[in-house]
Amino acid sequence: MSKAGAKMRHALAVGAAVGLEALWPTRCAICDAHGQLLCDQCRANLPYIDANWACPRCGAPFGMLACTECNDEALSLFQLERFPFDQMASAVMLTDESRRLATVFKDSGEQRLAGIIAGIMAPYLPPRWRGGAPVITFVPATRRAQLQRGFDHMELVAGALSDVVDIPAMHLLEVGASQDQRELGRRQRASNMAQRFAVRAGAEMPETVILIDDVCTTGATLFAAAETLRSAGAKTLYALTFARA
Repeated sequence: MSKAGAKMRHALAVGAAVGLEALWPTRCAICDAHGQLLCDQCRANLPYIDANWACPRCGAPFGMLACTECNDEALSLFQLERFPFDQMASAVMLTDESRRLATVFKDSGEQRLAGIIAGIMAPYLPPRWRGGAPVITFVPATRRAQLQRGFDHMELVAGALSDVVDIPAMHLLEVGASQDQRELGRRQRASNMAQRFAVRAGAEMPETVILIDDVCTTGATLFAAAETLRSAGAKTLYALTFARA
């Protein structure tokens, strides 16, 4: 393309962006203020998890001394004898604000939030997870959700996070049919997730995998995905989520 053509294309792109901004002004996903997808005040006020007080194994907030989320009794509800990840972490606690950010992203189609969410998650990826040539993968949305939204929200976050932390991303999992998890209890979630995932056809399983998702409520989704990844050859598994209930 000639320099003149490139300049014209750039000018058209800028003009289109300005026109769209005039018609549909950018607003904060949480407080609806004009100007930014996540305003500075809402970003600062997110309920960030203090890793010094979180469970060192499962990342539950305030679980450093005595975690109620990954002890033997809690794992027995999932018929697990051991915690399925080598380590797990989350960036923020699940509150009305963090839930709204995730919901505007995936259910209202604001795909530009992928980079913002990835940027919030990135500092919670511990340096030790970089050992063993890890690959980032994600919990895929159901086919129904993808058709409704027109995109897989966590695939976008995986790509953005890959750019931020310089770790390659791969699409390793496929998902079958299951009930919406949001209205289910812990036992129901565990049963609903059984046999939900499969390794994507043709995917080569890395030895070290960092699995990401938007929200961890009971862990049922992540645990089921972990079982599939391990059975396919993953030896070291980490999990990172944006929010944690």
